[in-house]
Amino acid sequence: MGTGTDRGTDQGQRGPADRRPPLVEPVPDAPAAVADLGDETGLLLADYHAGIEVGLRYERGVELDSAAAERRERVLDLLARTDADRLVVLGDVSHRIGGVGDAEADELETLLSAVDVPVTLARGNHDAGVAEAFGDRIEVTPPGGARIGHVGVFHGHTRPAPEVLGADVVCMGHEHVAVRLEDAVGGARAEKAWLRGPLSRAAFEGEVDLADAGIEWREPELVAFPAFNDRSGGTWVNVDAQGFLAPFLPEALAAGEAYLLDGTRLGDYRVV
Repeated sequence: MGTGTDRGTDQGQRGPADRRPPLVEPVPDAPAAVADLGDETGLLLADYHAGIEVGLRYERGVELDSAAAERRERVLDLLARTDADRLVVLGDVSHRIGGVGDAEADELETLLSAVDVPVTLARGNHDAGVAEAFGDRIEVTPPGGARIGHVGVFHGHTRPAPEVLGADVVCMGHEHVAVRLEDAVGGARAEKAWLRGPLSRAAFEGEVDLADAGIEWREPELVAFPAFNDRSGGTWVNVDAQGFLAPFLPEALAAGEAYLLDGTRLGDYRVV
């Protein structure tokens, strides 16, 4: 296990050659971040998975009481704490892959009725039917995402759109980032984590044509978010056997570092 224990004062900082202020800053001890979206301050989170308890019942035979109210209150608390102007969900606001079922619809209806700021959803692989059911209340991007100010947002199950790669910071979900940590006596636990590092242009060569789209490459930082939902599992990014879900990882993040939710810097995610 890595020994890095630096606190979050340097989390999100860029290298010495790039002194632009960070546009995306994690909220301490929360799987969410505040982003400078230009004219707005955004609260960004990923993988909300409304209705997950019904899904777990049918998919795995696991019976759990709904945590919908707790999830909603966490979002409302974060919006109040950050004074955000917009809520941005980086995909999978819903859980059911085939469409919005009753459990998802009920939870999302209650959530949207309580949220008093505009909501943007970067469409994920679990979001079929969300635009049709809630399109008058949620702005839904194409699967490749969109750019809001200088921040690119997408889910991560597909390659990002050219405009996303033209941002200064690219934010994604999908991975449910977590790390496996071991103690001195061989015990282990999983912790939610952030991944941050320079996004490699080479990972998208031949896949995304920036020149053809008239997009300038700005050497963006990639920020991969932990899952907001506590019941959705995670990708242990420091365990080789599990692997990534996104089709461009790990190639697109050759020099990334992992951080815990409290800001603890773990260093190179591959050797944590």
